[in-house]
Amino acid sequence: MQRIIKNNQIVDETWHLLPKETSFDELTNCDDYIVPLQMWRDHAHVLKARDGGLGIWLDSDEEAEEIGEDVQHFQVIALNFPAFTDGRSYSNARLLRDRYKFKGELRAIGDVLRDQLFFMARCGFDAFAIRADKDPEDALQSLKDFSVTYQGATDEPLPLFRRR
Repeated sequence: MQRIIKNNQIVDETWHLLPKETSFDELTNCDDYIVPLQMWRDHAHVLKARDGGLGIWLDSDEEAEEIGEDVQHFQVIALNFPAFTDGRSYSNARLLRDRYKFKGELRAIGDVLRDQLFFMARCGFDAFAIRADKDPEDALQSLKDFSVTYQGATDEPLPLFRRR
């Protein structure tokens, strides 16, 4: 079982992250699923009526605006980082938190490394599925790398000079 960082703790993963090629017919009614955007587009009305938890994941080339009006239906929104050098999901995180007021779990998935976690948290992420070959205990410590931030962001809207 994979372990993730959620709310500054390491916990066992309980959600099923479905690959893009998953058939809708494979889903059960009671499990907690994080579905790809295309499955949501095709089966939103049925997914909303299920008994299990519902989450969605966006690839880095998919826009937060596509689900902006539907965020109230999701308990988890996962944003994929296909490569650590691809930062488009940072922008989606800011949009989901700041513009669409998403209050549920915002999870980073994919090529997620220790050095990114502090900056991901500043953009609104509160859960991180660390790459399988990396140590989540070590990654958790990176959230304490900096004690003061100068710029305003999702986690602290006021810049330092306004906080004094």
